[in-house]
Amino acid sequence: MKHFGIAIILLMALALSACGNSSNNAINGNWTATLTGTQAISFTATLTQSGNAVSVTNLSFTTSQSCFDAGATATGGFTLAGTSMGVTTGTFEMTIQTGSSNTNGTNTLTLQGTLTNNSISGNWTLSGTGLGCTGSGTFTMTG
Repeated sequence: MKHFGIAIILLMALALSACGNSSNNAINGNWTATLTGTQAISFTATLTQSGNAVSVTNLSFTTSQSCFDAGATATGGFTLAGTSMGVTTGTFEMTIQTGSSNTNGTNTLTLQGTLTNNSISGNWTLSGTGLGCTGSGTFTMTG
């Protein structure tokens, strides 16, 4: 009976550590985003999760976009909701800001969404001082 109790505790510890490991890399990798609504915007980026923080590198707009230049920077966050029957879910946020040398004002693109496996979907908002740099709609990111 004593060995059975120890075995149960070890199995629970193993299960919990597996959940923790999956949250550390739930969104790591290359992602493609498609935004629709008042504007059509697309971009690619590499996301790397560390805790709840997400670093964004290799950000590249794939549609003609005057609101953001090559110096745009982005930050993000991800909170794991859970993994059930192999499906990982959680909340995602990302903010893209213009670089200091942007020729079309100071602009911010904010995404708020939900991860379900290898897809993030939700809402986006674009605001700023640049000509034509306002709008909102929905987005989908696939990784």
